[in-house]
Parts: sequence; C-alpha cells; structure tokens
Amino acid sequence: MKVILDAEQIAKTLLDLAGEIADRASRAGDPVIIGVRSRGEILAQRLAGRLAERLGRPVPCGTLDITLYRDDLNAPHSTGHPLVQPTEIGFDIDDKTVILVDDVLYTGRSVRAALSALIDLGRPKAIRLAVLVERGGREFPIQADYIGYRAEVEPGQVVQVNLIESDGKDEVVVE
Repeated sequence: MKVILDAEQIAKTLLDLAGEIADRASRAGDPVIIGVRSRGEILAQRLAGRLAERLGRPVPCGTLDITLYRDDLNAPHSTGHPLVQPTEIGFDIDDKTVILVDDVLYTGRSVRAALSALIDLGRPKAIRLAVLVERGGREFPIQADYIGYRAEVEPGQVVQVNLIESDGKDEVVVE
C-alpha cells in the first residue's frame, strides 16, 4: 500500500480545484455542486465550502445517489439487493452549471450513471466533472474538467480514497 495523497495534500488539492472552478465560474455562470454518493458527496461539501469562500457567496450543494442507474445492478456476480439512498438536491438544476464531484475517475461507468440520473432531474446548462483522482483505464469516452491528481496506476491496482467523515482519516492510497 502506497499513500499518494495525505491529509494536507488533499486539503491543498481541494483548494486548488475550488480556485480553478471559481476562475471559470465567471464565464459559465453561478455553479452548483453535486457529489456522487458516498465519497463524492463528502468531497462536494468540502469543495462547495472552499468555492463559497472564493466567490464570496453561498454555493448550493447536493448529493446524487446513482445506485439504480448503474449498469452492473443486475449483473450475475452481484450479491443481494442494492442499498438505495436518497438523492438530496434542494435546488433547481435547470439552466445551471452543475459541477459533478466524484472521488476517482477510472472506467467512467459511475460518471455515466450520474449523468443519466442528473438528466432525469432537469436540464442543466452544462455539467462539468471534478474528481480528486484520475487514473487510466477508461471504458467510456468520459473525461474530467477538473482534476486534483493524476495517478499512475497499474491495471489491477486499486485507488482507495479515505476521508475522515467516513473512514476516520484523510488519505488516498494505491493498493
């Protein structure tokens, strides 16, 4: 196991992402932040706070559950019933620039599911993807607009994001 981002590096990365989003926000309109459950939700909340500081105004933040949109939901190897949690978006996404936040961009399948879920909720002006970690191995033609860290990871290795709110510590490791 190798630590590729520690707590301090994660904090700086989120600050840098907020700066990049704020710089582009003036051209794209007021952004709203939506995190993909579960670690994307936590990162979205942190990012929305930092972005609000940069922009000097509140930034709406919500949570998207993609469970029922996943393409592996009925796969033969899946076990049990999926745990569906609520999507919590307390604002209208129509004509808004949505910053979709996830922890790791790998195959693109989770992002594809998130895009389908978002489109069912409204018609955003644009959807931009922000990820803490990007790694190779895409199976869908999806790319991030905002990337915190590009990880050089071998096939078969796993990038694990641990966050204090869910895991008791902030770090990103490769296993």
